[in-house]
Amino acid sequence: MAEKQAVAPPWTDLIRLVFGGMATQVVGLAVRLRLPDAIGEGERTADGLAADFESEPAAMNRLLRGLAALGVLRESKPGVFALTPVGELLRADRSPSFHSLTRMLTDPAVATAWQHLDHSVRTGGPAFDHVFGRDFFAYLADDPDLSWLYNAAMSQGTGGIAGLVAVHQDFSGVRTVVDVGGGDGTLLAAVLRAHPSLRGVLYDSAAGVAQAGEVLAAAGVADRCAVEVGDFFAAVPEGGDLYLLKSVVHGWEDERAARILAHCRRALPAHGRIVMVEHVLPDTVPADAVPTTYLNDLNLLVNGNGLERTRGDFEQLCAAAGLTVEAVTPLAGTDLWLIEAVPASADPLG
Repeated sequence: MAEKQAVAPPWTDLIRLVFGGMATQVVGLAVRLRLPDAIGEGERTADGLAADFESEPAAMNRLLRGLAALGVLRESKPGVFALTPVGELLRADRSPSFHSLTRMLTDPAVATAWQHLDHSVRTGGPAFDHVFGRDFFAYLADDPDLSWLYNAAMSQGTGGIAGLVAVHQDFSGVRTVVDVGGGDGTLLAAVLRAHPSLRGVLYDSAAGVAQAGEVLAAAGVADRCAVEVGDFFAAVPEGGDLYLLKSVVHGWEDERAARILAHCRRALPAHGRIVMVEHVLPDTVPADAVPTTYLNDLNLLVNGNGLERTRGDFEQLCAAAGLTVEAVTPLAGTDLWLIEAVPASADPLG
């Protein structure tokens, strides 16, 4: 007769949650120091790394052991460490990399705003604005290093799913794709590479498209892609058959999100489509929910003006923008969805 497997008591899950903030600090420090790059392909000793970073050897060893317990490193013998596959993703000198994304999410400014989560819950407004006296993007405008890090983080986050969007989204009948809020062009470059007959228009702020030229050139699609600078709250470029918005709508509350979509609706031809790449929350939180989706929803509350939405929320948002949701399809291998909308009869902008 098979023995019953022991079930961990609830307090073990509680302790893991309570210690989660400490884990974030440990990983954040490792990335700021670029410890994963210093370890590289082989093994390094705690004493050697302590010398490299002018640190106290015993304390460095304790940091490395903490990273090993978190699955970032492995300790092959006492005081000797190597990267795990998770740790490899934190290297800045390799691809794919989540170095910039991790640095941005663990940046002291972002972490400081999270310490005022209670303000956001009480008021429904961003704690970041409350703490720093300006919104996140105004803060970025005054901090070139953090602005670069933010753009790199968005590119890294998009890079992980760009190829999947290019493969799983139907681009039949499309001649021109307009990527609204497309940053450095990581997503649009993947789409154009996968579909050589397509042309593209990359549309974002001047800061957003700052690195777009090199990204498009590296992908070999610069000759098929125009880069336009503008404000999607004011207008979007005309001439597209498909308007692509990846993680744009979730960054804004309903009024401004609907305005972005309404500008896309106005630019659409009768046969055109809008495709949003977003999280779609179920109506109730399932037992096997992905916690990061809900934590990101809170992050959008604390550090910005956005939110994650249910299918019903997207349908209402699109209706306000003169659009009808036609399909909501999970993007295989991710926790994102492809939300496809077409023009309704009325133009909300008149």
